Amino acid sequence: MPEISGSHIAIRGIHKSFGSLEALKGIDMDIRPGIIYGLLGPSGCGKTTLINIMAGILDASAGEVRIGDKKMPYLEAMNHIGYMAQSDALYRLLSGRENLRFFGRLYRMKRPLLEERIAQVAGLLELSDALDRRTGEYSGGMKRRLSLAAALLHDPDVLLLDEPTVGIDPLLRQSIWEELRRLADMGKNIFVTTHVMDEAERCDELSLMRAGRLVACGTPENVKRNAQAKDMNEAFIRYSKGGGDA
Repeated sequence: MPEISGSHIAIRGIHKSFGSLEALKGIDMDIRPGIIYGLLGPSGCGKTTLINIMAGILDASAGEVRIGDKKMPYLEAMNHIGYMAQSDALYRLLSGRENLRFFGRLYRMKRPLLEERIAQVAGLLELSDALDRRTGEYSGGMKRRLSLAAALLHDPDVLLLDEPTVGIDPLLRQSIWEELRRLADMGKNIFVTTHVMDEAERCDELSLMRAGRLVACGTPENVKRNAQAKDMNEAFIRYSKGGGDA
């Protein structure tokens, strides 16, 4: 099976239009392995469009995304990418375990390893007791956890997570971020979209997006410092109004 060489993500000149609507307006980013990279912005600013282009689900109108040495979209790259959409793509009539087995087969995982990984990710995300219930009976937060479990299942080199903790209780959200930190420390490349300011503070590097454009990039501390802001919320407001030094 062909593999991607390295997991550095290079985004160059990405534009995306839907008819007359220009959703992305020249996005350039470099996302290196071993860190958590956050994309912060309000709903509708273009975060989901960008992450879908990164995952090869959408085509860009202009520009390119490369993961390692492969230009996206590249079908085999999905074996090395864990993707979590904003909307849960689960089979309601199947149990949680059956959903994970289905995704594991898509990733061509062997049965013994698959069963081991199902137990691991279910334990991490506090789903072990619910694995044999139909997914249609899950709460919204449980569905989000199952979607994240599916993204983590095959131990990918790259994680593309679109607002992964929406609807998840604060204690579990804390443990999820601890796991993301552990994975980053192992050299994984983790890209997370969020509109939650305290999650942005947990990222190693960060871009702020507004109306399809990046308005600031850097570490959370540098972003706040350049905006002369006391916290990320104030920094985002100032950048959105044209203040700060991006």
